[in-house]
Amino acid sequence: MAEVRLHSVAPILQVADLSRAIDFYTKTMGFELGWTGGTPPFIASVCRDNVELNLRLEAKPTPSRIYICVSGVDAYTQRLSEAGVAMIHSLENRDYGMRDCTFADPDGNALAIGESLK
Repeated sequence: MAEVRLHSVAPILQVADLSRAIDFYTKTMGFELGWTGGTPPFIASVCRDNVELNLRLEAKPTPSRIYICVSGVDAYTQRLSEAGVAMIHSLENRDYGMRDCTFADPDGNALAIGESLK
């Protein structure tokens, strides 16, 4: 029997306004729209490099928290700051071996981005 292997994960983030969320992830974070589903659309996928996030329209979204490992965290954080994204936790070296920061999307989903200090 072949060994089972996991290849990727696509978190589903709940949003109140799908168009606004797509704009934030594509224009501010540099993702590309992968697909949308439904008529009218109620779910979408945004992708960048090896990261896929699904955005799902909900009347009363429940915010989530995700952590994305990146290369070039300083430059990416600068891009976000220049776009007006407010930080929840500023960019710093952490005692757990990462340099990271946390910010929120327009629906309150907390996104941390970090790079290994090693």
